[in-house]
Amino acid sequence: MEWLENQFKNEDNAKRYTGGFTGENMKKARRFHNSLPQYDKTSLHQLTGFSEETGLGAVYVKDESSRFGLNAFKGLGASYAMAGYFSRKLDMADSTFNELLEAVSEYPAETFATATDGNHGKGVAWGAEIFNQNCKVFLPKGAASTRVTAVTERGAEAKVTDINYDDTVQYAADQSSGHGWILLQDTAWEGYEEIPSDIMLGYTTIVSEITEQLEPGNLDQLTHVILQAGVGSFAGAVAAAIYNITDGDPPKIIVVEPSEANCMFHSAESELGDPLRIYGDMNTMMAGLSCGEPSPIAWNILKSTADYFISCDDEISAKGMRMLGRPAKDDAKITSGASGALPAGFLYEVMTNESHADLKANLNLGSDSKVLVINTEGNTDPDNYKKIMNG
Repeated sequence: MEWLENQFKNEDNAKRYTGGFTGENMKKARRFHNSLPQYDKTSLHQLTGFSEETGLGAVYVKDESSRFGLNAFKGLGASYAMAGYFSRKLDMADSTFNELLEAVSEYPAETFATATDGNHGKGVAWGAEIFNQNCKVFLPKGAASTRVTAVTERGAEAKVTDINYDDTVQYAADQSSGHGWILLQDTAWEGYEEIPSDIMLGYTTIVSEITEQLEPGNLDQLTHVILQAGVGSFAGAVAAAIYNITDGDPPKIIVVEPSEANCMFHSAESELGDPLRIYGDMNTMMAGLSCGEPSPIAWNILKSTADYFISCDDEISAKGMRMLGRPAKDDAKITSGASGALPAGFLYEVMTNESHADLKANLNLGSDSKVLVINTEGNTDPDNYKKIMNG
């Protein structure tokens, strides 16, 4: 495990790059999600046994495994971005889901396309399903059959490429451009920012819910938030939302990612702090985080607001899966996939392994700490989950 303190954290840049994640914009996303027939809050658990075992003041886990029946949080972003697309096309700003669905049904179905390591594609397929649209999903080589099935059972067409995730993103973009499809991708690049920004805003409903679920109903009590990152859209959205809700005085924000796909870590250790792409197959069981190139929108937020970047091997995630799935004392049992469990695994590792004493001290983790982690997915790869839990 490698770690570094963020040398680029900057208050002026934080205000600049989090500017789109205002309370009003978060309320708009939440209002739309509230209008979905499938919407319900996901659970926020306080793990008393975990905190006692690790010597922490409190540990909270927001469990996204039940979101929309999709076993992951991604439907929040996909549905809100799809609604945003139709709202702009039909000049129907701030409409409810039923209002948009009625208007959209008067036109021929569009085709939405995306690249995915699994959960995002399932979210886009679900969004297309509820809006009665067509969907094409491209997955990188080596994608588990269960991830393909999760897409096709929502009515989407799926294709597994023979290239890695980042190249598959480019392939999906090229195919969309050539066929007139609507690309609904959860990473941005120059000239493609509106839809990725909507996706990120959709994720902020998680933060809105957490704010309501915490007692006494605010985020100020938290001392640390640990966020997993692939391209960074989830981590960036949550960091931006928390930054604005806390009026620019957020808890420590710690970004964790796989050591085999640690583009955030490499970007953070660069001389200029530019988003850097890493190459290769990025072999990690954390498929949802197996990304080699940061989204520039997310990177600008994280390099301005995050306190630490951590690069973790797969065993840290496996430890988190086992800790959440075999809870201490009376803690809730949480079924977490490899990408979802990384923050909990990191927290347990740094608190219980003496070899990380320096990092623990730098993070100022101890009996006064109140830590939030978010389980972003459930058992999305049953074969791997069984292997880890039996290990």
